This record gives sequence, structure tokens and C-alpha cells, in this order.
Amino acid sequence: MSSELLNGLMVGFCLMLILEGIIPFLYPQRWRSLVQQLALISDRSLRVMGLCSMLLGLVFLYTVH
Repeated sequence: MSSELLNGLMVGFCLMLILEGIIPFLYPQRWRSLVQQLALISDRSLRVMGLCSMLLGLVFLYTVH
């Protein structure tokens, strides 16, 4: 694995951690409520949302790159 690729993956991972931490940091009570609501959603619905999220990310990545 080239160092440029590894560097890009690490930057992407760090940005993901930053973005994932914004909502719990700013709105911890709302985040906790959201997590409780997500626990009630079926596995199939969560998988569909995850797939849509991944496809949207791929489209954005293709558009930007």
C-alpha cells in the first residue's frame, strides 16, 4: 500500500470521526433520544438507510474526484 493512499485513508478516517462526534458534542440529549429511536427501527430499514448512505457517498466521491 502506498504512503499516499494510506495518508488519504487516514485523513478520511479522521474526518469521519470529527463529523460523527459533532452531534453528540453539541446536542447530547437529542443524540441519546435519536439512538433510542434507532433501536426501534427494523434491521431491514437500517440496512436500506445504510445502503442509501453508502451510495450517496459514492456519488459525491465520484462527483468530487
